[in-house]
Amino acid sequence: MKIHEYQGKALFARYGIAVPKGIPVFKLDDVASAAEKLIEETKIPVVVVKAQIHAGGRGKAGGVTVVKQGPAAARAAAEKMFGKPLVTHQTGPEGQTVRRLYVEQGLDIKRELYLALVVDRETRRIAVMASTEGGMDIEEVAAHTPEKIITEYVDPLHGLAAFQARKLAFALRVGEGSPDPKKTTNQFVSVVSTLARLFEKEDCSLCEINPLIVTGKGDVVALDAKINFDDNAEGRHPEWKELLDQDEEDPVELEAQAAGLSYVSLDGNIGCLVNGAGLAMATMDIIGHYGGAPANFLDVGGSATQEQVTQAFRMILRSPKVKGIFVNIFAGIAKCDIIANGVVAASKEVGLKVPLVVRLEGTNVELGKRILSESGLAIQSAENMADGAQKIVAAISK
Repeated sequence: MKIHEYQGKALFARYGIAVPKGIPVFKLDDVASAAEKLIEETKIPVVVVKAQIHAGGRGKAGGVTVVKQGPAAARAAAEKMFGKPLVTHQTGPEGQTVRRLYVEQGLDIKRELYLALVVDRETRRIAVMASTEGGMDIEEVAAHTPEKIITEYVDPLHGLAAFQARKLAFALRVGEGSPDPKKTTNQFVSVVSTLARLFEKEDCSLCEINPLIVTGKGDVVALDAKINFDDNAEGRHPEWKELLDQDEEDPVELEAQAAGLSYVSLDGNIGCLVNGAGLAMATMDIIGHYGGAPANFLDVGGSATQEQVTQAFRMILRSPKVKGIFVNIFAGIAKCDIIANGVVAASKEVGLKVPLVVRLEGTNVELGKRILSESGLAIQSAENMADGAQKIVAAISK
């Protein structure tokens, strides 16, 4: 689950990480008053108007504007963003519509650093990554100057040690150029240690500050906040519901979540309905192997009901990009006849107009196959995964 920058900064502030003063804005008419209030409170005539979407690269795409001419100019800058699609390298060509803005005080920036915590699956630990190349895409830094990324790992039993945070500070020469190097270094160490504690307590999968700045006075401030939560910990965090922006989420994915299904939209044109996450990933791989592209990841689970299967089928067919469907079921707890009944019911309900290939194996497989064959629908049967993948790729190519 992703949250907006202003929500992330509110969480930072709660843990004691310094952030600029800012005001979230949900109406265009409120931008000027927000800018005026910040200027009066901070005595700084500069504000920054930021688009709030769940994607990086906003600055390069025109989603961040520094305003030095007062509240009216802030309103004019906001008009260029609000209600319009913002296209970044993470949104795709269609972009994401800007429905929220964040008006923030301007700061005297002397240095820009990069700091992030992420789960490293290879080491099975939280990785703390820091770099002097703040404000840049970390992917570019990793590709061209990987030596500029310093990494420490959090011990799962003891947490991040103080010496590790100081090691990062000295490697980045955080205090260099500061009027008080010791103060700046200590503040950086505090931010790193606090962020590590926040990451674990709030069940994050990503915490990124890009850039983490050092001001002219030597203060360390989080100028940005990108936080992703681990969906697996949702049961421990009822407060996440208040942070969810449904406008930023795929409506089909939200529907699937409510129905107890695992669904992720993809860019291909072959809809997949599978039971079991491992089998779903293998199904997507074998479709790709035979020249196709999956339109979704959809796991109906090992104990799917007929209603869930019917709803899953509806969700797949709702997408205009789907040119064919591959149902791949290896039934254990779930039963092939239940899956088959769901597929038939959904196909008749929505009026199936695309090729459908079904591979059934496991509990009640013969009954499931008979239900499909007697349905009167144009369903191709597959003997195994490879056979099914080849058939659906061939069917949509005709």
